Amino acid sequence: RRPRSVRRARDAPRVAAGAHSKHGRNTMATAADRFNINSQLEHLQSRYVGTGHADTNRFEWAVNIHRDSYASYYGHHTMLQYFAIAENESIGRVKYNMMQKMLLPCGLPPEREEE
Repeated sequence: RRPRSVRRARDAPRVAAGAHSKHGRNTMATAADRFNINSQLEHLQSRYVGTGHADTNRFEWAVNIHRDSYASYYGHHTMLQYFAIAENESIGRVKYNMMQKMLLPCGLPPEREEE
């Protein structure tokens, strides 16, 4: 037997997909599990703006992703240094540009269809 770090995928035990886990417990989701997961997701979406909701469209989702990314870059000084070097700009200028991009990261919103 090989040590764990040397084992290959073909050495893994063969198990029917989704039927049972390594310890013999059933891993299929029951209706109660699905309800619990959905209720947790609804709670998360109601609590945090960036997680979306059932009516989130593609544009709103993309804006949230872009803003989260810019906020993360802005908060991590080493990422700012990286961008500053790559763009041949000062760190202050990179911060300013990121703040400007956070206003409309994906451009103007598309026109909504009236119902």
